Amino acid sequence: MHRIYLHPLPVRIWHWINAATCVMLLLTGLQLRYLGLISVMPFGTAVAIHNWTGFILIANFFLWLGYYLCSDRIRVYHAESSPKEYFLGSLRQALFYGFGIFKGAPNPFRPSIYRKFNPLQAMTYQLIMIVLLPIQAATGILLWDLVGFVGTVAFFGGVRVIDTVHVLIFIFFVFYIPAHIYLGTLGRTPTLHFKEMVTGYEEEEDEDDSADEAEKRLGPGPAE
Repeated sequence: MHRIYLHPLPVRIWHWINAATCVMLLLTGLQLRYLGLISVMPFGTAVAIHNWTGFILIANFFLWLGYYLCSDRIRVYHAESSPKEYFLGSLRQALFYGFGIFKGAPNPFRPSIYRKFNPLQAMTYQLIMIVLLPIQAATGILLWDLVGFVGTVAFFGGVRVIDTVHVLIFIFFVFYIPAHIYLGTLGRTPTLHFKEMVTGYEEEEDEDDSADEAEKRLGPGPAE
């Protein structure tokens, strides 16, 4: 067993602020979207919390962006240069999540300081951080002040288009966050990955340890 310092302090702070604000935005967003069906707090309070939490999320995004732009850790977001290797790595990881993990197979991906995301994680996080989150923030700001941004809203097709884009990304995050939490429980213990996002250190089994653990789960192989 060995430990790798994968998550520096600024990343951990960003992660937990991001997690808290995303959950709060989803909860208040559900009430705003389904007014009459969900009523946990007064409507005006839900609007105010949603707006201010959104601004915190945007500020937190720029802290994340600034850290990575000024750090060599940005290499963790670099795309795989070989399409073939990326496809094969994604396939191996998908097979592991879909089948191997239930049979006690070792994870085919081994993280390192500058390569901490497996191919499926890399694709997902690039999509979220580079595309979806900025669009969600931009549409949220436009909806926050429709009068002040009336020209911009009209340029992009009107309130209905802006609102539809905002809601579609909202729906994506409604499904993504529970899936993200579930995948976080798939370490050697259900709480291990959450602990790693507190300490910064990821515990990695040596290859011999992984083989021994797989044998414990699956039993010894057939006799030769």
